Amino acid sequence: MDKYQYHIFSPYRVCPLGAHVDHQHGLVTGFAIDKGVDLYFDVRSKMADGRCDPHVHLESRTFEGTVDFEIDKPSQVREHHWGDYARGAKYALRKRFELKRGITGVIQGSLPVGGLSSSAAVLIAYVMAFAKANDITLQPFEVVKIASEAEREYIGLNNGLLDQACIALSKKNQLLFLDCDSNEYRLIPFGGQMSKVESQKSTLDLSPQTSDLPFEIGIFFSGLTRSLVNSDYNLRVFECKTAAWNMLAYTDQPLKTFDKTFLRDIPKATFEKTKIAMPARFARRAEHFYSEYRRVRQGVTAWETGNMKLFGKLSFDSCESSIHNYECGSPELIAIYEIMRSLPGVYGGRFSGAGFKGACIALVDPAYKEDIQKVLTEKYLEQFPEYEKTFQVFWVKPDDGARFLDN
Repeated sequence: MDKYQYHIFSPYRVCPLGAHVDHQHGLVTGFAIDKGVDLYFDVRSKMADGRCDPHVHLESRTFEGTVDFEIDKPSQVREHHWGDYARGAKYALRKRFELKRGITGVIQGSLPVGGLSSSAAVLIAYVMAFAKANDITLQPFEVVKIASEAEREYIGLNNGLLDQACIALSKKNQLLFLDCDSNEYRLIPFGGQMSKVESQKSTLDLSPQTSDLPFEIGIFFSGLTRSLVNSDYNLRVFECKTAAWNMLAYTDQPLKTFDKTFLRDIPKATFEKTKIAMPARFARRAEHFYSEYRRVRQGVTAWETGNMKLFGKLSFDSCESSIHNYECGSPELIAIYEIMRSLPGVYGGRFSGAGFKGACIALVDPAYKEDIQKVLTEKYLEQFPEYEKTFQVFWVKPDDGARFLDN
């Protein structure tokens, strides 16, 4: 893509611990990985009359068709087309800034869609590109909030900050630990070395971390794809909020509006007192939230002290809770999870993303990865031979977050 002036790489992400809790202001962890979305673009030149050219023209190497719109005009109703993500980025940016100049570009992804937050990666790439074209300087957490708002308000996904934070904030070989209530986060090297301590407002760089990690990440695509907007993702968010409302009502506390009701605001002791009274479905959703909060705390300690065995076990336990308490996971994903849990060399793993179709991730001792790929593929296709042509395995490593690259 040498003909374009700018190149943005926006990585996919994985979450070993802290799944399905960001929308309830929980604690999360994650990595950006070394596969993702590439956006190549030029900033439009000024027109003959000296005015900025507001036109946006985009092509995709992954999906059919082209996208054309004016960046200085309000976003129209969603078209249920890959171009909605560019329009969503424009929508969220225009709430804060004046946009005058468009871009011409092409976008492509490096892995199949499903479970790696490709939509968030695309949105972040567009936010960064439109900001660049219009001389807008954004701090990394501003990119996170703008992209999250675009996905929530324009695309229609009731998300938290996990996906965007992993994609925009991550550093190679460090674990992102984010509190989705305070928005404070840490980038933690493996094994107790000093780290960066960060918040939205400040960064304290204590020590860089460049050493290799004791694992690689296996990504096992089930062969299924899904759209989160049309899955049960939004329903699960509402169920979590309903559980919180139940607890407030049972303890005679004032109710907040639904959009301002979060499980994080309610002590676990309140849940223990009220869970027997609420419908079992809502109690299970709350149980996942509170148990995941504990697992993330334990997992961060395990990571900091270099206890890969415990960190992996907690990731497995997280997936068990996703299956039985959060109740996500297709038969295909559950089969992959159960197979990889039985294999030597797999420290831990879980569903990736929302967990309704998509992929599983595994933290794997590199010495075992060839055997793991062979055995897992054989056992999975024995159960689901219809996915012989679409099941895929990829090996990736933690990487830096979204950034401009030399073109």
